Amino acid sequence: MRLHRWLVVVLLLALIVTCDSPDPGRYPVHRDIVATTFWVGEVFDPDAPDGSQVLSAYDSSWLENYGGCDGIIVDGTCQTEPRRPDNDYFPTAMTPRENPFYLDLPYDDVNDPRGFADRDRIVPWAGEPRYRAYSGDRSVSYLKNRWVRITRGNRTCYGQIQDAGPGEYYDHEYVFGTARPANRRYNNAGMDVSPALNGCLGFTELNGQRDLVDWQFVDDDEVPPGPWTRIVTTRQVTQP
Repeated sequence: MRLHRWLVVVLLLALIVTCDSPDPGRYPVHRDIVATTFWVGEVFDPDAPDGSQVLSAYDSSWLENYGGCDGIIVDGTCQTEPRRPDNDYFPTAMTPRENPFYLDLPYDDVNDPRGFADRDRIVPWAGEPRYRAYSGDRSVSYLKNRWVRITRGNRTCYGQIQDAGPGEYYDHEYVFGTARPANRRYNNAGMDVSPALNGCLGFTELNGQRDLVDWQFVDDDEVPPGPWTRIVTTRQVTQP
């Protein structure tokens, strides 16, 4: 009888804890995703339509609006650099005008015809008032500036979406669902992260294709203070 009562108490406590815990299902957690590194001003393939980070899917003047090369200039080329916690992982040779903690995901809700047509149906937060008011308006992206929590090992950092990719632009089953990334380039990468996030997460390489992360969308009120909130990007879509 005592054992039976003890089991009942344990089950009740477990139920209470479960009810009081945040709903983990609002946004799926994507686990063991290859994350590569990109940076504002990078040109890794001048012959490819998506081979330059001088502009982004959402900002045709990204380099100018950000404030310049997010790194160091070497022989006239914008290169990445190691980032340090004592500088909040900010660049050493320039002062950014926008959040240096940025990333991309493979769903373009402005330029991709399917992404734009389907975003009101597919994007989980499309029904929120601040987005619903811009249904059918390409001057506002539902993805740009959204926050993402990224974890690697025992490190957790936060960043804002500022571009689309890598390799795919309508991979909604991965971005908003539970599928693996459809991209087969760059070691099947499912995300690019900025140098600040590279340093914050302790990546093994400055510009590699082997680091794995877990990531999840988060709402604004779930983002804790940190170096990623020193500058918060609010600029919306900038087209030619």
